[in-house]
Amino acid sequence: MSDPVEPPDPYAPSPTLWQRHPQLAWGLAVFALTVVLTVSAFPPVNAGEAAYVIAVPAVLWAYRRPTFKGYALAVLGAEVVAWTILLGWLHNVTWVGLFLLGPFVGLIVGSWFLAAWWAVPRLAGHQAMIRILVLAGLAGLWVVLEWLRGMLFGGFPWLPLSASQWQRPLVLQSASIAGGWGVSFLLVFFSLGVAAYAHRIFYEGATGLRKRSPEFMVTLMLLVFSSFPFLAELMNPQRVKLARVALVQPYIPQDKKWDGAFAKNVLDTLEKVTVVANDRGVPDIIIWPEAVTPWAVYRDPNIKEWLEFIARKTGKPLLLGSVAAEIPGQDPENWRNGAFVIDPVTGLAPEAYYKRKLVPFGEYIPLRPIFGWLEKVAPIGGDFTPGASAAPLMIPAGINRIPVGVLICYEDIFPSLARESVRSGAEVLAVLTNNAWFGEGGAAYQHAAHSVLRAVETRRPVIRVGNGGWSGWIDEFGNIRATVRNDEDSVYFRGAQTVTINRDARWQGRLTFYTQHGDWFPAFCALLVILSYYVTLSLRPPMPKPDGQTAF
Repeated sequence: MSDPVEPPDPYAPSPTLWQRHPQLAWGLAVFALTVVLTVSAFPPVNAGEAAYVIAVPAVLWAYRRPTFKGYALAVLGAEVVAWTILLGWLHNVTWVGLFLLGPFVGLIVGSWFLAAWWAVPRLAGHQAMIRILVLAGLAGLWVVLEWLRGMLFGGFPWLPLSASQWQRPLVLQSASIAGGWGVSFLLVFFSLGVAAYAHRIFYEGATGLRKRSPEFMVTLMLLVFSSFPFLAELMNPQRVKLARVALVQPYIPQDKKWDGAFAKNVLDTLEKVTVVANDRGVPDIIIWPEAVTPWAVYRDPNIKEWLEFIARKTGKPLLLGSVAAEIPGQDPENWRNGAFVIDPVTGLAPEAYYKRKLVPFGEYIPLRPIFGWLEKVAPIGGDFTPGASAAPLMIPAGINRIPVGVLICYEDIFPSLARESVRSGAEVLAVLTNNAWFGEGGAAYQHAAHSVLRAVETRRPVIRVGNGGWSGWIDEFGNIRATVRNDEDSVYFRGAQTVTINRDARWQGRLTFYTQHGDWFPAFCALLVILSYYVTLSLRPPMPKPDGQTAF
């Protein structure tokens, strides 16, 4: 006969919310901290130090073995919110795109934390080398997911974790060997080491020498020593002058740029800003941004005559971005987004660069039978034809001719395109873009961060010219040498600045390991993920002591 059940004491205190849902405090803290760290790590906040601990709150919680439901809600929700905030500038073009793309990227990034939830609790009680291997596999998984973002649905590798360090070039130098992927690996691996150290101190009851964490020590040493091989090169530059370049920001409003009623005003603005830049700065070369002319090159003969007039008036070669159609030797129905060189003596050069990576749902609609309806809810232009050649454009600068590899719009977020340009002979990279679509928020700064990575990866100076910012130039080691700003210290304005571009003579004609071998590091990370996965599967999990079983 069972013992009688005592009735509940009506005077006993009711359990608090935290007692009824013991994971709730952890979940809310992890959600809030992950959002703050993710958003803060990137422009426009630019707290790059946040990237070093970006995964610490969630991974520390994973050590406590929370329920899957509560953990998944917190981390996936945090990443969806964080990436929707980071991509908030998209609302200037399409709210639909923002609320599709932000959550999509957030869920991809958030899936990494689910892998950490599975792997991290299994490490307790196992040898240090095993723990370090599994954490390295998790860091490798982060890299693989970043790489996949550049492949899925046309690719959107916007803001890899390495881009958070765009104003801290010392840690970026290993990108010349492993690409920006290697820097992302270092940051995530260090974050995992910090989480392991914090768990050892606060939850394992370690005292004295037992507080030492092998995981933290290995990740710290790898982070520090990854920059050592490059210090001598950084401290002893051998810089030589290439040219003085006028960077022209016409800041044409998007609602007027393609309106025929404002076409003459656009041309007058371009001429005025360019002539002032030429007279004040005495440049060797003048550069305009992407798709800057109101009419298409070749299709409208008057625009060719006007461009050649500007080049003769300034006496300087002009590199500009423009839409082109009815291109000689091509299908007259092919519309292309291109870059052209206007010589003050010979006029429009026959060689041009045509954008290789078009913007999906911006310059073309992938799978048009399925997604064609989006034209009704988003400002999508007609389908453009992509270019195929990465050959540089030869631009005269005094007695020299500089081979310039052009990247148009968001092409500089794809490392493979910059690599192809340099392998084709480019000694300088020029990014012509039109970020005015996205307002005066963080988009221009986020975009510029990728150019810093491309400079380090290829060891080529990068010149950037935007319709309204961010314009400037970056040297081979990722140092931002000039940023075009007005008197109010804003990059968003109409004007120009002439800068002197120089480069390190030791990299003239040389290719970096990354330029030669490409994305070998994500492949290595994939193998590391597979190895650590099977090692983790073989581990016997410790007896569970969960942080409560009630999901919130």
